[in-house]
Amino acid sequence: MGRVTERRKVLRIRDGAVSSRPDTLVAEEPLEIRLNGRPLAITMRTPGDDFALAAGFLVSEGVLATASDLQNIVYCAGATGGGTSRSSGAESGGGSNTYNVVDVKTAPGVVIPDITLERNVYTTSSCGLCGKASLDAVRTTARHPIADTPALRVEPELLAGLPDRLRAAQRVFDRTGGLHAAALFDEDGELLDVREDVGRHNAVDKLVGRALQSGNLPLSRTILLVSGRASFELAQKAVMAGVPMLAAVSAPSSLAVDLAAETGLTLVGFLRGGSMNVYAGEDRIALRAAAARG
Repeated sequence: MGRVTERRKVLRIRDGAVSSRPDTLVAEEPLEIRLNGRPLAITMRTPGDDFALAAGFLVSEGVLATASDLQNIVYCAGATGGGTSRSSGAESGGGSNTYNVVDVKTAPGVVIPDITLERNVYTTSSCGLCGKASLDAVRTTARHPIADTPALRVEPELLAGLPDRLRAAQRVFDRTGGLHAAALFDEDGELLDVREDVGRHNAVDKLVGRALQSGNLPLSRTILLVSGRASFELAQKAVMAGVPMLAAVSAPSSLAVDLAAETGLTLVGFLRGGSMNVYAGEDRIALRAAAARG
C-alpha cells in the first residue's frame, strides 16, 4: 500500500545560509472509487484508511447509512499497459495492484440513488466534490435526521479546548506540516477518533466510514471538529452521518450556514482560543444565563 509520507531533497535558505537536506512530505495519490464494479469517483488522498474513505464517501452520497448496507470493499488491480484494470481480493498478492482502486459492493436490496450513477466525479484535495449541477443535487435526503436525535448541549468552554486536543493528536502533521485533520469528540470532550489527510473532506470521510464499519452510525451524540474552513460539503457530510454539531477553526461558507439552518445542524466557526462564532443551531450551546442576556 502507499506510504503516508515521502522524502524529497530540498534546498533550504535561512537568513542567507544555503544548505541541501531531505524533507518529509505528505504523500498524495489518486484513489478511484467504484460502486458495484462501476467507476464512480476519483479523489486525491493520503494513502491509508482507503476502505473507510470509500465507505464514508458513500454515506455522504446517500448510498450507505448503516453497516448492513455494506457487503464488502476490495482493492482492485491497477491499470494494465492497455489501460484496463482487473479486480482482486483485498488481500490478493497477484496482478499489479497499486492499491489505488477500490470497489464497494452494497448488500442485496440496497437502493442506489440516481445521483451516484448519473455522474462521474473528480475530487481534488482542495475543493472536494466540485461541479455538482445544482444545490438541489447535493441536498440528499438524510437517513439520520438531526432533528430526531437526542438533545446535545455543549458548553463553550468545552468547545474552546477541542482544537488543542485535535492538534496534539495530529501525528503526521508534526512531521510534514501539510495535512488537514478531522476529529470526533463525545459530548464530554473525549476524543473518539481522529484522521488526517491531504484533503479535509477525505479526513471526514475516513471518520464517517470507520463509524459505519463499526456500526456506530448515526453519530448522534458527537461533535465533529475540522481543521481549516467549514465548506458546504463538510456540513453535508456531517448531516448525512447524523452529527449534530460541526465546528471549524476557520470560517464557514454561506452555503454551509444555509444547510445547517435548514437541517438543524449546529455550526461553529472561528473556534480559536476562547472565542467562536455560532452560525446556526445555537440551542445546543449551553450559555450561562448572564452571558446569554449580554
